[in-house]
Amino acid sequence: MKILFGVQATGNGHITRARALNKWFSEYDIEADFLFSGRPKDQLWDMDEFGNWRCCRGLTFVHEAGELKLAKTIKNNSLRELYRDIHSLDLSKYDLIVTDFEPVTAWAAKRQKRLCVGIGHQYAFYHDIPRRGADFAASTIMRNFAPVDVGLGLHWHHFGGPILPPIAEIHKTEEPSDPNKVVVYLGFEEPDQVIQLLEPFENYLFTYYAPFSKYESRGHIQLKPLSREGFHNDLATAGGVICNAGFELSSEAIQFGKKLLLKPLLGQMEQLSNAEAINLLGLGMSMDTLDTNVLETWLTQSEGKQILYPNVAEAIVKWISEGDWLNQEKLHSMIVGLWRETVAKDVPSFEKAPIPTIL
Repeated sequence: MKILFGVQATGNGHITRARALNKWFSEYDIEADFLFSGRPKDQLWDMDEFGNWRCCRGLTFVHEAGELKLAKTIKNNSLRELYRDIHSLDLSKYDLIVTDFEPVTAWAAKRQKRLCVGIGHQYAFYHDIPRRGADFAASTIMRNFAPVDVGLGLHWHHFGGPILPPIAEIHKTEEPSDPNKVVVYLGFEEPDQVIQLLEPFENYLFTYYAPFSKYESRGHIQLKPLSREGFHNDLATAGGVICNAGFELSSEAIQFGKKLLLKPLLGQMEQLSNAEAINLLGLGMSMDTLDTNVLETWLTQSEGKQILYPNVAEAIVKWISEGDWLNQEKLHSMIVGLWRETVAKDVPSFEKAPIPTIL
């Protein structure tokens, strides 16, 4: 089987998910070509595992100081180039089109009347999940940004619907974890403001990852350049995580059992809704601004909640390999089976909402 896999590359979470799925394609005799969009090609790194991958401009969002800027987003994107990329993409040699909220592949499949499967957190919004900031415009963009025929939505909870658990791979280490060590990854915030937020809390060690040119130690705050290996090691040995409200890193923190503090990108429905879900499920805390009072409460009173999710990546790849993509009974059987394998000790939200037999 040969598939085309489109990946939204504006954030690292989609790429992380693609890496997890890519590990299993060869095990199930699937040949995958990858197309990434939303970030310039020279800003993507460690991509060798994706083979001869392609890159398109696609669509991306402009943000400043932790807030989505809609007018600048519209101005920064080229609908003409997007139209050209969609119309020039030949899908004739592929058995299936897969997209992780990537618009070029999704719209090319729609134009050429090819079946398209969506895998990603955004497709959970096709169902009844916690929402915040979901006005008409935001909901319309979410449904039409990368439309699919079959959506495999991922979320931390099934919310009684046909939603899969997260693809949450974690990288373990032999080193012990330090409860006073906190990993900070706030890619949508201004670094000076983040440092100002962390400075008063000298009894904690903050490892702050951002596009710094080099490593710098400021006592209890370590400024670290972006590094997959370094980040994985720090995440494994930390007691907590402070991050924007993206889905993938939050999922990894929950899988590890790390305490979690989210700062959503204001004006972005997905991130606002993620923060709302984290609060409702009791899996962490959130703050709408870089608030020292909230941070102090979180540092001194919050505890990590762990949910052990099964190997969702392999289950999805196996389902793709079987080729029966429109069989709802088979899809729902996979979803129910994965939630039954999920272990959520001491997480009341899971005990109160048993898995339905039929979704």
